[in-house]
Order: sequence, then structure tokens, then C-alpha cells
Amino acid sequence: METILKLLSANEKKTLASVRKLDEHPLLQLTYYGDYHFDDFLKQGAQNDKELEAFLNKRLFKTYPINLDFKLGGCTVFVARNELDEILFCRNFDFVYTPVLQLFTSPSQGYKSVSTTALKFYGYTENFLFTGINKDNIHLLGSPYIPCDGMNEKGLAIGFLYIPEIDYKKDDTKITLNSTTMIRVILDKASTVKEAIELIKQYNVYFSADILCHYLLADASGDSALVEYWNGGVQVLTKHNNYQIATNYIACKPLNYEEDWFDIERARTVENFIFESGGYLTNQQAIDLSVNVGGYIDGTDILQWTVIYNLTRKTGKIFARRNIDNIINFQES
Repeated sequence: METILKLLSANEKKTLASVRKLDEHPLLQLTYYGDYHFDDFLKQGAQNDKELEAFLNKRLFKTYPINLDFKLGGCTVFVARNELDEILFCRNFDFVYTPVLQLFTSPSQGYKSVSTTALKFYGYTENFLFTGINKDNIHLLGSPYIPCDGMNEKGLAIGFLYIPEIDYKKDDTKITLNSTTMIRVILDKASTVKEAIELIKQYNVYFSADILCHYLLADASGDSALVEYWNGGVQVLTKHNNYQIATNYIACKPLNYEEDWFDIERARTVENFIFESGGYLTNQQAIDLSVNVGGYIDGTDILQWTVIYNLTRKTGKIFARRNIDNIINFQES
């Protein structure tokens, strides 16, 4: 313990001491204090997970190196309006078991944000000691680099979802980010969907552990877009209704119902529910719908968390698994 304390700055100690358990799953909450060196990372990026690990080990993890452990998952994300005409960004994360972390960041050179991540990516299980300052907690200092979804102070939200295929060619003149640090640059640097898309186009992307993905974005104005890597580059699909939905099929290519029926049916379930509700969802309906489309595999519940960001109010609700008896309300900051 004494060795760990000597290695940590005052802000790093304050960050690790801020961990709170919100749900026994566990669902944890962390407030990040000080610099997580992301602007330095953007100057060099990473071509693969080993380079990302090397940066994190050098800048944040002291003498406790990490091996990233990205796994395959599936998700549902949809953007809709509630009865007050407020913009809701609703996200399910279907995955193997993972502890869940809700993270609040306030970078000096970027926007404040709240994000959610799967701590399985850092090798965490329910057996780790999460609270207090200890060697197990050191890797939480890298949590800004692995967001799966988030909302910033401008009301811009983003989430990624697995897809089975991409068609993308890198530009050797651009810095390369991985699929989660692409989310971080959007949360830290963009205020609208339009700005986010321009940022995405400025960088190459590689997909950690070859888990391919696309991104759904929305902002407080009601603008939204699905970004996919197809036909050799970045493709942007805008909404045609009062809502937009993404699951795990590729929207840029013709649908193959036989291959993608499960993902297509989840999207249809969301669309039919919104349509039958007159194009709007109450906050409770958004919760109920999210729980309803959460995934199972061979009877095993794989829904790890649900988060609903209110982009108009910059507030939200989060809960682990399907535990709607313990919904945590939060503000962006």
C-alpha cells in the first residue's frame, strides 16, 4: 500500500478514492480528477492494442502493466423523443459478464462528460477489490480510454455496437485511434453530431481484438446519425423519422434476414413500439422498451447495463442488468 501511494499523484489518489458502488452487480461510479493525458495520446494514437497498452502502462499504470481483454458483445441503441419533446439516447449493452463503471471526466482542454464502460476490457471480475486505493484499482486510471457510450456537457451522445463486417481502407497520413478512444475524442472535443462526424473523418480507426463496430450519435438539437465503415471509407446514415435505431446488423448493405434476423427483429421491436406510442416515449416506456429488447443467449441473460441519456436536460438514468428497482439518476456533471 505504501508503495502504491508513493507512485500516485494527489489527483490520482483522489480519483481512486472516489469509487462508489451503486449496485451489487457491481455497477461502480468514478470521478476522474486531473489529467489522463489524452491530448498527448492524440498526437501519436495507436496502431493496435499493444501500442495502446504501452501508452497506458507508461503514462498511467505505474509498475502495474495491463493486457487489454476486449470481448465480443451485442447491443441495442435508439434515439427518440419523450412526451416533453426532449431527446432520449437509450443504450443496452449485451455482453459476457462484466463489472460496469460509470465515469465522470472534466478535461482541461475538452468538454465534461459522463460515460459507461465494461471493466472486463481491463480484466476486472467481481472478485477484485474496487473501493479504496489499492493495486487492483490502479487500472481504473485508464478508464477514460475505454468508453462504450457517453454524453458530454453539450448534450452530444455516442455509443458503439458490434457488427460482423466492415469495408474500410486506412489513410496513412492520419493518426489512428481504436474503437473506444474514438468515442473519447468525440466526447471530449465535439459538441454536435456534425462536429463529431468531421472528427471521425480526421482519424483512422482500428477495432480492438478485431471486434468491428459502428457508432450511433445524437445531440441536443435532435440530430442523429449512424456512422459505418463501408465502401472503403466513413459512411453516414441520417434518420428519416422522429427516431433512429441501431443494433448489430450493417445498415449500409442490403439486409439479409436469414443471417441478421435476431438483430433486425430487435430493431423492429423498437420501431413498432415507438410507432404505436405515437412517435414519442415516456421516460418509463423508454426504460421498459430497453429492458424488453435486452439480449439472452441460450437462456442466459447477457444484458449488463442500460443507460438513458436525456440530451436536452443533460441528465440520465442507469441501472445494471434488469434491476429497475435500483435505477440511478445522474447529471452530466
